[in-house]
Amino acid sequence: MRGSGKSRLYREWPGATPSPPHGQMCEWPGCVNAAAHPAPRSRSHLKDYVWYCLDHVRAYNATWNYYAGMSDAEVEADVRADTVWQRPSWRLGTEPAAGVRERLRDSFGILGDDPLVPPARPPSEEERALLILDLRPPVTLAIVKAQYKVLVKKYHPDATGGDKVAEERFKEISEAYRKVVRALEG
Repeated sequence: MRGSGKSRLYREWPGATPSPPHGQMCEWPGCVNAAAHPAPRSRSHLKDYVWYCLDHVRAYNATWNYYAGMSDAEVEADVRADTVWQRPSWRLGTEPAAGVRERLRDSFGILGDDPLVPPARPPSEEERALLILDLRPPVTLAIVKAQYKVLVKKYHPDATGGDKVAEERFKEISEAYRKVVRALEG
């Protein structure tokens, strides 16, 4: 395999360049050299090869034009089909086939209610309390106490000058703190 220039793995891949048949001669008219280079027979038969020697495959490649004989519209259609790997596509917002939406997962709710994603369960009392304290699990008692001190300093009525909104937030924070501490200790 050392002299071939290609690893064994590469040559065994589907779609890899095929090896020439044993004793294959160049198919260029009048040539008697050994053929080692494949070239497609035509645009419609890309996996059906003719075999040429190095000089003649170079001449073939210099004159090969995949789009020869196609109109501008056909070339444009082929290029557009290649941009989506020859797979069908449609304009955004249109659904050509019934049931397409049912095969999509919409975890962010962009498409509206998604029948494949179960509705989120409401947060538990402890989870709501953590949200009020601006914390995410997992938490420890030390983390909860430190965050509580930060929020109390910010929303305490003495620090806010009697602001009613801040006072209500302070009450929420105090109640949430009690619930979280009770859950962690209990």
